[in-house]
Amino acid sequence: MQKLDQQTLNFTDEHIANIAAMFPHCVTEVEDENGTLKKAIDFDLLKQELSANIVEGSKERYRIDWPGKRASLVSANTPITKTLRPAVEESVNFDTTENLYIEGDNLEALKLLQESYLGAIKMIYIDPPYNTGKDFVYKDNFTRSKEEELEASGQVDEEGGRLVANLESNGRFHSDWLSMMYPRLRLARNLLKDDGVIFISIDDNEVHNLRKICDEIFGENNLIAQICHKARASISNDKIISSNHNHILFYAKTIEKVFANRKKIGLDPDLSGFSNPDNDKRGPWKVAPVDGPGGEKKGNPYYEFLGVEGYFRYSKKTMEEKYKDGLIIKTANGLQQKYFLSQAEQSRKTDTTWWDNAGLTSTATRQLQKLMDGKSFDTPKPVELIHRMLKLMTFDDRSNAIVLDFFSGSASTAHATLQLNAEDGGNRKFIMVQLPEETDEKSEAYKAGYQTIAEIGKERIRRAGKKIVEENADKEGIEDLDIGFRVLKIDESNMKDIYFTPDAVDRASLFDTVDHIKEDRTPEDLLFGVLVDWGVDLTLPIRRETIHEKTVFFVGHDDLTACFDEDLDVEFIKELAGRDAMRVVFKESGFKDDETKINAEQIFTQLSPGTDLRVI
Repeated sequence: MQKLDQQTLNFTDEHIANIAAMFPHCVTEVEDENGTLKKAIDFDLLKQELSANIVEGSKERYRIDWPGKRASLVSANTPITKTLRPAVEESVNFDTTENLYIEGDNLEALKLLQESYLGAIKMIYIDPPYNTGKDFVYKDNFTRSKEEELEASGQVDEEGGRLVANLESNGRFHSDWLSMMYPRLRLARNLLKDDGVIFISIDDNEVHNLRKICDEIFGENNLIAQICHKARASISNDKIISSNHNHILFYAKTIEKVFANRKKIGLDPDLSGFSNPDNDKRGPWKVAPVDGPGGEKKGNPYYEFLGVEGYFRYSKKTMEEKYKDGLIIKTANGLQQKYFLSQAEQSRKTDTTWWDNAGLTSTATRQLQKLMDGKSFDTPKPVELIHRMLKLMTFDDRSNAIVLDFFSGSASTAHATLQLNAEDGGNRKFIMVQLPEETDEKSEAYKAGYQTIAEIGKERIRRAGKKIVEENADKEGIEDLDIGFRVLKIDESNMKDIYFTPDAVDRASLFDTVDHIKEDRTPEDLLFGVLVDWGVDLTLPIRRETIHEKTVFFVGHDDLTACFDEDLDVEFIKELAGRDAMRVVFKESGFKDDETKINAEQIFTQLSPGTDLRVI
């Protein structure tokens, strides 16, 4: 009976499989350090296949590089054996909600999400550390020893903590920040749908480097826009030029897919300035240009029309047709054409300057302070900003779009998602990821009882959901709004170390192998470990049922059935096989005896041959 391996995807193996599909003769076998044969790439053969387009050695090429880049790539590809443990008491509507709040390191979270949400995310928004010398960067040292980490990065805290201050005096100031961002963005791209997009807030400190690594990861042709967002209304008196903006890098996974069938965007159009002074039967209008900007260089024709000579954006024949149709008028600014309100309503566009319509940090701070009954978080992102992104890119997928924020902070993204769902009746789902970073003991948040930023985010979602329902009490269907979320916490594997290294067992530890599962783990812990490992949607409804005095979990609509009780007998196995589930999992030590374990496979083969049967 096959075991679940209880670890995340090994992307090196995935890449080898992809190369093997294209160049099967380049795949060979080599022995690993234990003498076991494994697949490998014959790089000499692969280079022969690509010989006309290979750059290697010291030959110059266009790329971004930094000390630690190679290690950060290894960090992205290396599997981990972590798991997600449910925290029901911290959740809202745990059994039925389709929203997730994951507490833990976001690199580990992104790895744990790979199988369940590969190619499933419609939109990602993140507001990462800006690398100002005053904030923190993650130290991803779980793939290297402490000595290797010190050598690679030049610094690590004495406790091996995930967060350390990235001071400007650090000789690897930019490199450490890039090494933090690079693997996370690589993994994030895997999660996006083909028509998915990512928005990244950043300031002037790293926007140039961030754009370069995004060009490498997403492809520079997939840059949709670099948006300029007005973050502050005030001007600093101590600076000659006071910065009051942030940048938002806006990339598609595949830009052709994003705009393939999209004739408009979800933002409401600007309908100001329209009137009907001549009672045109086509309705209100305003003037729009007909001149050809760029002149001859852009291929615009040059001619005289109605006494005006110059470059036009239309041919003379087209201009004559428009004039006969009453669309061309002569104004003090030359020739112009009528642009009707009816056209504007169907042609929704936006620009790259989100200046007066996307919220300010100061306003967001006041709004959050009011919601939380006191100051709890510095510089939260405006709900209006993320609301605008959601309207822009999820309006045509509002019933099932999944939105991810893996630098969740105060959970503005979750708040904006709930707000927009209440407005347009959508059912967008969110996944928030936040490290339980400790709050300063001197801060108002700590004094209010919030010991970590994750606690602030969870409470913010609880309060926002309740407030949104109250404010929309008279709206039809508001009772169906999903304001819940499942809290899942990243932790060490449910399995003892011997589960992953069975060859290391010795006589002294032989009795420990009777059950590979750690003693402190609940059946719910084991269930979510299985969901992660098997790539099952982590928000499917969960139902518990007692069968032959055993607790059985039914996930989704026959998506997975699990029982982690002891002394499972043949009658129980037959009952479960008769349910015809897609997947079934037991504890390997849960069978009454070895004979029952052997018979279990035969029973499922006979009664439910389509079931994928596994053990842990």
